[in-house]
Amino acid sequence: MRKVRLAAAVASLLLASSVGAVTSSAAWAQGVSDFYRARPLQIVVGYGPGGGYDVYARLVARHIGRHIPGSPNTVVQNMPGAGSLVAVNYLYNTAPRDGSVIGTFARDMALSSLLGGNPNVRFDARKLTWIGTPASARDDPYLMFARKDSKVRRIEDVTRGSGSMELVLGGTGEGAAGNDWAVLLRDAVGLNIRLIAGYRDSSALFLAVERGEIDGRSLDYSAVKSSRPQWLTADSPVRVVLQFGRDTRHADFPDVPLARDLTKDPSVLALIDLAEASNTLSRPFAGPPDIPADRAKALQNAFMAMCADKDFIAEGEKLRVDISPVSGPEVLKLIERLAAFPPEVFEHMKKIRAHGNKT
Repeated sequence: MRKVRLAAAVASLLLASSVGAVTSSAAWAQGVSDFYRARPLQIVVGYGPGGGYDVYARLVARHIGRHIPGSPNTVVQNMPGAGSLVAVNYLYNTAPRDGSVIGTFARDMALSSLLGGNPNVRFDARKLTWIGTPASARDDPYLMFARKDSKVRRIEDVTRGSGSMELVLGGTGEGAAGNDWAVLLRDAVGLNIRLIAGYRDSSALFLAVERGEIDGRSLDYSAVKSSRPQWLTADSPVRVVLQFGRDTRHADFPDVPLARDLTKDPSVLALIDLAEASNTLSRPFAGPPDIPADRAKALQNAFMAMCADKDFIAEGEKLRVDISPVSGPEVLKLIERLAAFPPEVFEHMKKIRAHGNKT
């Protein structure tokens, strides 16, 4: 009889525990749903309209809402400045920390935070709430373009030495990926590159190349496909001279060398490894620190569900953008891996950036 009573008591406890878990889960879902039903989700873009980051932000804005409990409307706000540093500083220091605001910014912003030493970088990448990235460098290499009417026909033409040509590249604000690659190739690899930084956004850079103000620029493959598909045709005004972010050549550019093909110096290869690891983030989305855990989880789950949504994928294909998502927790793991690079590699990169910003 005692055994029967004991079994009944255990069963009762298990049932109560199960009911409690279901009730708790329902309360969590209801709380998040109420929050997002009452207000829109804002996506801050660190660049002006028309560029690759803006294209992805507006694509996400059209689809993520239906995967968030409460199905909020989503609005996009462009906040260009300093290569998207203005936007990420806003997210970290000013934006509400309630889950109503997230943003997207340059893939190199996390590295800028980890390097330290720049008073303009007022955020800690490891404390942001990482939502995910819809694209990674696995299928979206970073490319360097040069005008076909320039003297530079291949990257070997700008190797310093007798008969070397100068390649004039444009960039946005400090910390932008295009700037970092230009300075690294100039100061560490030894290419005869001159960087003209300070263009407002990607659209201004496209126009600068097409008007002949500069010889070329660097940007990711998906941004070219969506914003300037004519740059990838036979009668394109530009040619691809170098690719970054991969350890093997992309199938679409089998004859274009990789950045790591230009050197055998172990210290320079370590710098390239650091820059390419950072490049993997591609199109990061993050929110401010300290978003309530249930809302942060809801945003992360919604982001990955959106990336698997057939309508989202179909529109991505229509826009010619890469969809190769990485989750928020995986992005944070990548940032921790960046932070684990040897101190001497960080110091070398800081010196290169400091020199680049002065010139």
